[in-house]
Amino acid sequence: MDTERIRKLAENPNFIPGIYNYCDRWCGRCPLTSRCMNFALSEEQFDDPQSHDINNKAFWQKLSEVFRVTLEMVKETAQQQGIALDSLNLRSAMEDHKATQVTIDSHECTRTAKTYSQIVDKLFESAKHSFAAKADDLNVEARLELPDSNPLDEAGELNDLVEVIRWYQHQIYVKIARAIEGALDEASHMPDDAPKDSDGSAKVALIAIDRSIAAWGRMYEYFPQHKAEILDILLLLDRLRARTQSSFPNTRAFVRPGFDNENQDS
Repeated sequence: MDTERIRKLAENPNFIPGIYNYCDRWCGRCPLTSRCMNFALSEEQFDDPQSHDINNKAFWQKLSEVFRVTLEMVKETAQQQGIALDSLNLRSAMEDHKATQVTIDSHECTRTAKTYSQIVDKLFESAKHSFAAKADDLNVEARLELPDSNPLDEAGELNDLVEVIRWYQHQIYVKIARAIEGALDEASHMPDDAPKDSDGSAKVALIAIDRSIAAWGRMYEYFPQHKAEILDILLLLDRLRARTQSSFPNTRAFVRPGFDNENQDS
């Protein structure tokens, strides 16, 4: 892999420019991987099954190569834009970053998102015996082959629900934090009517919240013994959804390349 190869991929008209900027990074569930250059790069770099093992030397060698090529591209871009990397004021940059982080951490939406991620861990820990009992029940149903019973379908759905909840559990906070940081940066130089990266990040967070609410709604039906805890989570997520929309009022109208302008629901 070299910079010329990356440039050639970037020129492929099948790839949607910027599609990877506002996705949830869940390639296994994405309907547009064939239109994503990032996915093509990862498949090309790590197509050897051994390379998927993080302990395998080949993985780190390839990752090192990606780092080298990326660094070359960063230096070329900086040179083209007249940015002197060696002269950057790192002390000032770190102070600005700390100030930004304080603002992010104190925002109601990030505090609520962090609380949500912690509550999810606590519920999964407290409900592990209920999950095990449900799995046992489904195994019994499968062996008995009871009429009007679909234990394999139920097991599949439960696995999907847990995957959805776990995938977005921490991503909600990450995307909201990115949206807040972006909004702080955009306030100084972006026209009010221009599409904003902060709205794109917030939209990914809202989609993650929507999908989490849907997943917990089904879990609410599967585990009646935990209805009170799940209802608290649903109320928390709905409050977070409303306040994120209030903080970023143009978010739902933001058009994510590929996902929102090609009749895709993702």
